[in-house]
Amino acid sequence: MLQLDKKKSFIELGIFLSQFSLDNKVKNESVLHNDLFFDNFISLIELSQSHNGWFTQEQVYFSINSWAQALTEENLSTWLSIYSLENGTINNKLVPKTVGLILAGNIPLVGFHDFLSVLISGHKVLVKTSSNDQHLIKFLAKYLIAVAPEINEFITFTDGKLENFDAVIATGSNNTARYFEFYFKNKPNIIRKNRNSVAVLNGKESHQELEDLGEDIFRYFGLGCRNVSKIFVPKGYSFENFFQAIFKYRDVIYYEKYANNYDYNKAVFLMSNFKLLDNEFITLKEDVSYASPISSIFYEFYDDLQDLKSRLESHNEQIQCIVSAGILPNSIVFGQTQKPQLWDYADNVDTLEFLINL
Repeated sequence: MLQLDKKKSFIELGIFLSQFSLDNKVKNESVLHNDLFFDNFISLIELSQSHNGWFTQEQVYFSINSWAQALTEENLSTWLSIYSLENGTINNKLVPKTVGLILAGNIPLVGFHDFLSVLISGHKVLVKTSSNDQHLIKFLAKYLIAVAPEINEFITFTDGKLENFDAVIATGSNNTARYFEFYFKNKPNIIRKNRNSVAVLNGKESHQELEDLGEDIFRYFGLGCRNVSKIFVPKGYSFENFFQAIFKYRDVIYYEKYANNYDYNKAVFLMSNFKLLDNEFITLKEDVSYASPISSIFYEFYDDLQDLKSRLESHNEQIQCIVSAGILPNSIVFGQTQKPQLWDYADNVDTLEFLINL
């Protein structure tokens, strides 16, 4: 199957996904196979929270909208333009490899970029989904097969352990990564571990910028590696403006799983006599760690921005994204961490380059 045909299939998938949003679901009769998939997809989204309590309809639709915007002719062409993918072959290699994927399930469709990358590179994909997100990606795979039946031979899902594969991309915690590194040591691999994202403030941020930072904090309830879990602020910083700006997200406390985390973590902090800043739906705790628990954000004061920059560079293996209003080079603007482009690779590891060179 030519790479161009696979690219067209994903473009059709993007068109299909563009019909769905939380407030507006309009069936476009010109979209391929809508008669088979449109209503069923709505039903699946409605059931998502019963499969995973964190997958509210709002969060699932946000993920779907993000992929609809990503899977366009322009974006796919821009992404693929720098790679050697010609005539359906991979650097003139005619035999595709089988690449095993062990997917995370912390946010909806979190493993879809790896799935896309393997197929678009010309390889076959062997997928082991997380029990927390095993329905959405399988549905999208069925749609791709309906659009291009020949892609079926490139896609396999398994519920057991991975077998008969040539390379692997596995995502998990720091603990599971040690297991993955041992188990897959004889195979080409990408092993992803825990990472967190941070924001660096200088105290001059506008209300809108701080409100947008709330999006980076609360989207997906803070479960993603691209969610901001820690804030660096200058000495003497007052959090009053920050709390005013993030008040927009107060309804997060009405989700049971989030509320349970808020109550539990707050109680643990208070019993340990930690000093907290609290607005009744999120706590702020001064801490040197990067990974804060759900419903809490760590913060730390800094004296010198250049010293902080050097520190963050030395800890780059722990950090996924750095957010700021341009005060640090290559940082992401507020509100954009959960809107990565196709070429924004997890852990800054070029997945497609890895696949092309297998």
